[in-house]
Amino acid sequence: MQYLKAIFKFESIEDYQQDLLISDLADLGFDTFEDSENGFTAFVMKDNYSEQALKELLAHYTDDFVTNYTLEDVADENWNAEWEKNFNPLIIDDVCYVRATFHEPQPSYPYEIVIDPKMSFGTGHHQTTSMMMQYILAADLEDKTVLDMGCGTAILAILAAKLGAKDLVAIDYDNVCYESTIENATLNNISNLKALCGSKEVIPNEEYDVIFANINRNILLDQIHRYAEVLQSGGKIFFSGFYLDPDLGMITAECAKYGIQYLDHKQNGDWVAAQFEKK
Repeated sequence: MQYLKAIFKFESIEDYQQDLLISDLADLGFDTFEDSENGFTAFVMKDNYSEQALKELLAHYTDDFVTNYTLEDVADENWNAEWEKNFNPLIIDDVCYVRATFHEPQPSYPYEIVIDPKMSFGTGHHQTTSMMMQYILAADLEDKTVLDMGCGTAILAILAAKLGAKDLVAIDYDNVCYESTIENATLNNISNLKALCGSKEVIPNEEYDVIFANINRNILLDQIHRYAEVLQSGGKIFFSGFYLDPDLGMITAECAKYGIQYLDHKQNGDWVAAQFEKK
């Protein structure tokens, strides 16, 4: 899987403007972002990159700030080395310890998850993933069936399995994430997890007690109708990957069309995770 990185530099930009730009870049297929001096670096799969789409997007911001960017190829081995260099162990709510294969185990924690980061999103460090994990730790997942959409490394599904979920399906459109899901399930001795490569079209026609969807606003809005078809009455959906305003309102309104009711939300920085229930 070949990646490009776009290095953005700004003469002057407000924090909220940068957040909006990052959200728009995510809609164009950019899936990982790193802060840098006077800007940030965004990563995108070569197959998903469109120079014209990027220029059209940046044209909308010309009255707000001046943007300069350069594009570079990212070698697979350099990408993986960068992940390893920046992946430190993570502790969620003092009970869940997330580590990579190159970290020492910590058996004092009730739940330990081993993640081989590679190029797939979802080590738990991003606010969206950590908030989803907090929701999962507080949920009753014993003997539940779980669907994890946009699963990345499958960290959420793996945590659900460790909390007693009965059957799990983890789906991501990225083949690297699909392969990472299989590998990480094996690393964590999870045998009841089925990995699929694709999007809403590959969701099995089964009923689920719980759905996780940590993606982005536009994809969530496009897929909510499909979630509603497979979510059991009384089932829960946990969403993340978006901002409070206007994203949460848009998602709440779309869910309401299908009898899925907003319950509450968490916020960490600019990012939001929310809990919904099908009535």
